[in-house]
Amino acid sequence: MTNLAQIDDFTGLLKSDTPLLDTRAPIEYKHGAFPSSYNIPLMDDNERKLVGTCYKKNGRSEAIMLGHELVNGEIKEARINYWIKFINAYPAGALYCFRGGMRSEIVQRWVFEHSGINYPRIKGGYKAIRRLLIDETTKIMSTTNAIVVGGQTGSGKTILLQKIKSKIDLEGLANHRGSAFGNTTTPQPTQIAFENNLGVELLKKQELKSLVFEDEGSNIGTIHIPPSVQEITSTADLVLLQASVDERIDVSMDAYVISMCADFIDQDSVKGFDNFSNYWLGSINKIQKRLGLSRYKEMINLVTGALNKYRMDDGTDGFLPVIEKLLVDYYDPMYAYQIKKKKDRVVFTGNYYEVLDYLHQRSIS
Repeated sequence: MTNLAQIDDFTGLLKSDTPLLDTRAPIEYKHGAFPSSYNIPLMDDNERKLVGTCYKKNGRSEAIMLGHELVNGEIKEARINYWIKFINAYPAGALYCFRGGMRSEIVQRWVFEHSGINYPRIKGGYKAIRRLLIDETTKIMSTTNAIVVGGQTGSGKTILLQKIKSKIDLEGLANHRGSAFGNTTTPQPTQIAFENNLGVELLKKQELKSLVFEDEGSNIGTIHIPPSVQEITSTADLVLLQASVDERIDVSMDAYVISMCADFIDQDSVKGFDNFSNYWLGSINKIQKRLGLSRYKEMINLVTGALNKYRMDDGTDGFLPVIEKLLVDYYDPMYAYQIKKKKDRVVFTGNYYEVLDYLHQRSIS
């Protein structure tokens, strides 16, 4: 019998974005996957459930027999064709299941029997790579020279980070802007998927002299920042990005009004504006207690008026007082309180170009 190839260079696979064929059931894939993985399962969710129940009741041999009965004939042929299509598209890739055992070995064997292609499987499977990423995240963070960029809401921290090669964009990985208004038009990843993606980013950039992070709390939306990251970034050098109120209003208007509305409409041309309206009203509701009843009512009236104006004549001017009040009256006092506790960590303060130049010098010196 032909010895089928196995791969155990997980770091090389991840750093090179090698396409990975994930043969786990869809429910497993949705729970957590890797950035360059594609799910073409051996068994669907129902088949996996039936085989699992059989295993618990009747043991391994009976479960294997049931699995072969469920994935047979035209179903088997169709899945083999899907795998071979993937392999032809990504001949330098690899495949895996949860532990690198029976499921991936079956897929590997069937592909070889039908095509003669000895497509490698990952030794230890998903579980082994997941373990590596957890360990490497802790290891890399413990040895990295971390720099944290802070600044008032709307100062353009996210925009600045996009210009920095050595960034680790936690908000981008979490698909959330890190505030009550931080939701995007698409769901956040699962916690496990976020951690996997973060680990891959750290692996790719671990040789850089320094890594730049945005100043975050312990959570970004529903995502919890791993303790190993929190521990280092909470004591790292802090660089503060300064911007005028007018500049911050411009940045916030683009991010939370113009671009957000366009994204909602791109996603659903019929209900897009309604979804945009619900996003704004829902976000205001999230901060109702902190605003207090009087300010909350005022803000709801302002937002409702701004939405009506935007809907009627496509004008965004109604949002200008909304954005300004949120920045100056709501976010700035919270920022002042938080930054006071971090003032001993501040190593540089400047505008966009000054901070960008400073970070560039830190990354090469």
